[in-house]
Amino acid sequence: MHVDGSSDASRRPRLTPAIADVRRAVRESLATAAALEAADPHDDHGPARPQPLAPDALVLVGLSGGADSLALAAAAAFEAPRAGYRAGAMIVDHGLQSGSAGVAARAAETALGLGLGPVLVETVEVDARSGGPEAAARAARHGAFDRALASTGAARILLAHTLDDQAETVLLGLARGSGPTSLQGMLPDTGRLLRPLLAVRRETTRALCDESGLPFWDDPHNDDPAYARVRVRASVLPLLERELGPGVAEALARTAEQLREDNAALDGLALDWALELVSQTDDGDVALDVRGLAADPPALRQRIIRLVVSAEFGISLSRTHTLAVAELITDWHGQKALSLPGVRVVRQNGLLIFSSRT
Repeated sequence: MHVDGSSDASRRPRLTPAIADVRRAVRESLATAAALEAADPHDDHGPARPQPLAPDALVLVGLSGGADSLALAAAAAFEAPRAGYRAGAMIVDHGLQSGSAGVAARAAETALGLGLGPVLVETVEVDARSGGPEAAARAARHGAFDRALASTGAARILLAHTLDDQAETVLLGLARGSGPTSLQGMLPDTGRLLRPLLAVRRETTRALCDESGLPFWDDPHNDDPAYARVRVRASVLPLLERELGPGVAEALARTAEQLREDNAALDGLALDWALELVSQTDDGDVALDVRGLAADPPALRQRIIRLVVSAEFGISLSRTHTLAVAELITDWHGQKALSLPGVRVVRQNGLLIFSSRT
């Protein structure tokens, strides 16, 4: 469903600290996205970089009707036009709970009242037969986001993940041993998704809604202890705050930010060095110089291997597979070729040769 039209908000709440904080976060996020260096569309090497927000671009707030997304919607409705952008909303009804259509309709009405437009509503089918209900709902939601971006030409979907959500993500990644990529948490800007509220606390978004007279919906799934994230939110983080003192959530969010900075630096080094080491064989396969890789520290060596395989074959190597390839460099004793998912790796004549597995 596509709801056309928009109207100015009938009320103008006084500027409270909560409203000021959320507006500032949105304003700074839009400015940062606009100031990005344009990526070369013909550059196939390395991870894709987000394109900058162009003047008069359309952004869509991913609106659930909860306090976080309503606060983001209110702030985007205020800040986006002042920064030269158009702001609409995308509402996804997952159909998982009784009355979800009513929640979506009320969210759409609120979005129009805030002055957002266009306002899109889509009901999706969540197939939880594989990957669990959370992953299935996320996949269905992101599919709806893709369709919204394509149908409207919007430049970004704005998501209302807060500092609390970021802290929970980092803590879950730490508990699962997911490595530095997971510990970076959620990215502020993927080029498709923009998250302006990663430095804003959840209590601030609720305060904005209260102070602005915006009634919000509390998703009962957010209180269901069957979900690991809910247990982290309701039990683990409060326990850490009690035992270690306040500021744990902020510290976890800072850790994610620092790891993103480190990751960006290492990615840049890996890309520069990979371009020096990579070549093509007479058969058209991709090769890396073993001596050059052996001289690199493990973190850079493994990153180069993952980068080359991803760029050339579109395959994301697991850590186990990456280490197996690295052993052809650091523990060479005449091993046979490695047959990994989608790619074959063999050491020959001082080169690691990567070829497609068909």
